[in-house]
Amino acid sequence: MDTLVYTPQLPLPYADSYMVPTITTRAGHTGDAVALGLHALGLRTHHLDAIGDDHEGELVRRLHDDHGVPFTALPSPGGTKRAVNLVGPDGRRLSLYDVGRGDGTADFPAELLDRLAGAARHVHVSITHPGANALARLTRAGVTVSTDLHNWDGENPYHEAFAHAADVVFLSAAALADPEPVLRRIVAHGRARVVVATAGADGGHLLERGASAPVRFAATAPPAPVVDSNGAGDAFVSGFLYGWLSGAPTADCVRYATLCGAHACTVAATEMAPLDLVTLRERAGAAVTG
Repeated sequence: MDTLVYTPQLPLPYADSYMVPTITTRAGHTGDAVALGLHALGLRTHHLDAIGDDHEGELVRRLHDDHGVPFTALPSPGGTKRAVNLVGPDGRRLSLYDVGRGDGTADFPAELLDRLAGAARHVHVSITHPGANALARLTRAGVTVSTDLHNWDGENPYHEAFAHAADVVFLSAAALADPEPVLRRIVAHGRARVVVATAGADGGHLLERGASAPVRFAATAPPAPVVDSNGAGDAFVSGFLYGWLSGAPTADCVRYATLCGAHACTVAATEMAPLDLVTLRERAGAAVTG
């Protein structure tokens, strides 16, 4: 669950109180956004996660029902995970994560994981406790794996297990003074075929296995005014994976990813409206394959 607060500026100077235009709580976090994004692009998608037996958990279930995404929910004794996102007038956001909720969540049951992986050709793993403990089993299942390390600093060892077990690795360059050494280290020590570090409006960096150096790519200009950057990274992941799983050249994967990310910046985070395949094809033109 995300509680979205649109603020007059970021960072907020200290004050006793602020009057804000709206405070909205809605279902949808990184796993939900990627699942809905992939589904909107025509990929058969199934989402496995842990939620609480609470009102918030019911809203998460309803979100998947409304979008037609199959969802298997395991019980989370600590309740449904929550975050508060402060959003400035320029669309930038600051996220506050409630790390206490979700604690005590058990591993994904082996038989369930094997059954779902056996019906899939690719699994995107969020950097949560059950996901971390599923990595080895997914490797043995023979599926390709992707993950998003978010704003990893390149040092926290928790993220390394995900980085080294995935075929496609995404991360934000926000906490990296120089992304290149981190991208090279992921490729050198893991199984990654491609690593992508996004840098918002500045585009990003991409390193493919066997390449001599990372390449820079530009962001795509949003098709409408930017209102909110929430979900832009998840949309980027969805677009890139659509291309990658379709067998498209890497340049096309990046093009789809930046188009999806740009679209997300024009949609208020109070809504869940990922870019659909028809619109992606229209905006990408003849370059779209698959």
